[in-house]
Amino acid sequence: MVFVAVLKIVIVGQESAGAQVLRSLVAKGSEIAAVLTSDGTGGVTGPVKALAERLDIRTFPASSVRDAKLADWVRNEDVDLILNVYSLFLVHPAVVSAPKIGSFNLHPGPLPRYAGLNAPSWAIYQGEQEHGVTVHWMDPDIDTGPIAYQAHLEISPEETGLSLSVQCIRAGLPLVEQLVATASESPANIPSVPQDLTLRTYFGGEVPNHGRLRWSESAQRIVDFVRAADYAPFRSPWGVLWTTIDGYIIRIGKTARTGIAVDAEPGTVGEASTDEVFVAAADEWVRVGRVTADDASVSAAQLLRRGQRLV
Repeated sequence: MVFVAVLKIVIVGQESAGAQVLRSLVAKGSEIAAVLTSDGTGGVTGPVKALAERLDIRTFPASSVRDAKLADWVRNEDVDLILNVYSLFLVHPAVVSAPKIGSFNLHPGPLPRYAGLNAPSWAIYQGEQEHGVTVHWMDPDIDTGPIAYQAHLEISPEETGLSLSVQCIRAGLPLVEQLVATASESPANIPSVPQDLTLRTYFGGEVPNHGRLRWSESAQRIVDFVRAADYAPFRSPWGVLWTTIDGYIIRIGKTARTGIAVDAEPGTVGEASTDEVFVAAADEWVRVGRVTADDASVSAAQLLRRGQRLV
């Protein structure tokens, strides 16, 4: 007979991912000692905090993880695991080492190659056809701890930053459940595979080319960039990509390849339909749909005229 302990867990979580992990672990009978999370923009209660309050679980600000004093509370509460789910606050080393079993991070990228921020967007931008999600042991550095569990994902040609992020959550939830199940039965059996840090790439909060489209690049590169930044209808961590025409900034949220060879200078506006226009990339025409100018969203065909040049 296998003895299964009921673990005492602290969740440090944000966004839909944090809420889904909280909901799953509560449903499976884990004891949640506390939830550390932040409110949304404009003081709106975030989804993790709202769920924790409905479940009558105590909450602390997510920034508390930066305070070494939290380690004393974790030890006094006999916490078994800390699970960091999409929270961006750097956890104090004393807090990382405070739980009886360990602290773990759910990262929306394959480590060590996609460490840091916005890994789904970077993977699409880099033209990857595969991605991944990782649960790893936390250590004092960012995304460098040994890997416990990892899953791999395919990136479809239509994938956007949002859809790949959703894929990461769906694939990551079973990994967290597996971690908790193994920790409940036999903590010593939690895998701990050191990362080959010679393969590590770290991405910060920067946006490629400051979010500006370069029409002198290939059509595939342009379309990948736009897909990577596409989190509609939610706010994109990279914002809406931009270009200029006659000195005015316009923002472009949707593009597609045409496969039609180009015979004009990059950035030249070509044929138009009711809603779309063709814009010349380095190698083929790119289909451009809706654009935003002066905070108004309109079809590209309403704003752009044949022969104009996007810079």
